[in-house]
Amino acid sequence: MTESITGAQYAIAAGPYRAVITESGASLRELTRDGRPLVLSHGADEPAPAAFGHLLIPWPNRVDRGRYTYEGTAYQLDVSEPDLDCAIHGLVRWAAWRVAEHTADRVRLTHRLLGTAGYPFRLDLEAEYSLDAADGLRVRMTASNPGTRTAPYGHGAHPYLTVGVPIDECTVTLRADRYIPVNDRMIPSGGDADVTGTDHDLRDGPLLGARKIDNAFAEVHRDEDGLAWVTLAGNGRTVRLWADDAHPWMEIYTADNAPAPREGLGVEPMTCPPNAFASGEGLVDLKPGERFTGSWGVQEVA
Repeated sequence: MTESITGAQYAIAAGPYRAVITESGASLRELTRDGRPLVLSHGADEPAPAAFGHLLIPWPNRVDRGRYTYEGTAYQLDVSEPDLDCAIHGLVRWAAWRVAEHTADRVRLTHRLLGTAGYPFRLDLEAEYSLDAADGLRVRMTASNPGTRTAPYGHGAHPYLTVGVPIDECTVTLRADRYIPVNDRMIPSGGDADVTGTDHDLRDGPLLGARKIDNAFAEVHRDEDGLAWVTLAGNGRTVRLWADDAHPWMEIYTADNAPAPREGLGVEPMTCPPNAFASGEGLVDLKPGERFTGSWGVQEVA
């Protein structure tokens, strides 16, 4: 008996929506509506390229040189992005997650994150994916601390939205007033900046064209339900990602260095900005016995 390298494949469906979530990383491998992809996908027997669909726990984005100090103690994470000398996207995106519940329209997976020298903290993690025939995909991410010490925590997710054509031909809307400039190693270079008059001003849904963006956005506008939205429109289609107020930052990545450059738009809801373990900005101090939850989702506008 053989098995794909991403392990078990958990399919769910509701109305026109279909999704596949993998045992590896509890990752979103596929999401379609009426058979048309809403996110970039990959084969079950190949590793997810460019973090397609990954969950980013216990930190999203990068930690500069993998070094941070927490409650007076210095730690060194494994440098998982050697080209930039950074630790990137957490510790669980290649780990095996266990299925706790799987129904026709919902799957819930769990993972026990044990301590390491670079992250000597203990977390119980849960990722629940559900589909609704009208509202599409909803993802709820939860971390609980069953350990003996307070844990630094953040999370994010890494889907690439698509409407079936290169993103240069699409409009992108994100109502955010500030963005975080980065240096040549993709580490924040000092404070945030006003988007006005820059290629990072996506508030009025401009044509993306040749804009190159790989930055976190802050001061994100929210609707009456407290949700922030990113919209990708083109090819007669509109796909949207929403995130609740547990995610004050939204990373936009135009996928210039992805295996299929600029075929999809990386949209990453994040609880903290890049390098939060080192800066402390937006970091959750998850005390023993506490839990933290955030939700986000993807839908196509009919």
